[in-house]
Amino acid sequence: MRKFMPMILKAAVTAGNAALEVYRQDFSVVEKSDHSPLTLADTRAHAIIQGFLEKTGIPVLSEEGADIAYSERKNWETLWIVDPLDGTKEFVKRNGEFTINIAMVKKRMPVMGVIYVPVWSRLYYAIHYAKEGGTGAWRVDLDDPAAIESLPMEGLMDSAAAISVDADASRPYTIVGSRSHLTHEVEQFVDEKKRVVGNVEFVAAGSSLKFCRIAEGSADIYPRFGPTMEWDTAAGDVIARAAGARVFRHDTGENLLYNKENLKNPWFIVTNGRDE
Repeated sequence: MRKFMPMILKAAVTAGNAALEVYRQDFSVVEKSDHSPLTLADTRAHAIIQGFLEKTGIPVLSEEGADIAYSERKNWETLWIVDPLDGTKEFVKRNGEFTINIAMVKKRMPVMGVIYVPVWSRLYYAIHYAKEGGTGAWRVDLDDPAAIESLPMEGLMDSAAAISVDADASRPYTIVGSRSHLTHEVEQFVDEKKRVVGNVEFVAAGSSLKFCRIAEGSADIYPRFGPTMEWDTAAGDVIARAAGARVFRHDTGENLLYNKENLKNPWFIVTNGRDE
């Protein structure tokens, strides 16, 4: 499994470079059947990542190719789950908070993942699989993403900094939530935390960056009480857990599972446990 990491890092950055080309020019937006936006960046990033992943022989479940029948994919013990452009609404708003997400899932749990933030030239990645030597999560900023084709990925990984949910206890208890999909239930959750914890700061963020904020210790909890799909969460899920967070269903406290018949996620919480 670990052998695939350099390849998916390169895939994410290459797709991010293509997305940035669109981001920096005028582009049109198409509404999909579920009323979510679609741009040329989504389709270009999808094609690039698909080109990398198909060489692995492992099946791919992607937001831009999600019409694979469950009768076919239910037998996939290992698969890639991809969101080629997470945060298209943020992309359209041009606030920079969009990401490229790639995750490997084994036996319904994500075990390896990459999140790339093109505007920041920042990679987050993780492995969380005992058979591969345990757990780790890292972050690295690229000096020249355009040079990804000639960049030695092993050297890049050697320069990455390990990240952890360990927080600076001097900062306020920090809740991170969706910038574009904030629900009334989350607002109620924030109000209740203020009553219990006292000094609480709420930070809005787009796309899978909310998982990254927890993983690197700059936020304490991310309640998601609204609709998400498996490709929205798989990479962030494994990065957060590998950094020491808990990711669990709001209703049962169980892990989020992947490659379900219904690809919608239940409501969930990501936390570093600071208030427990």
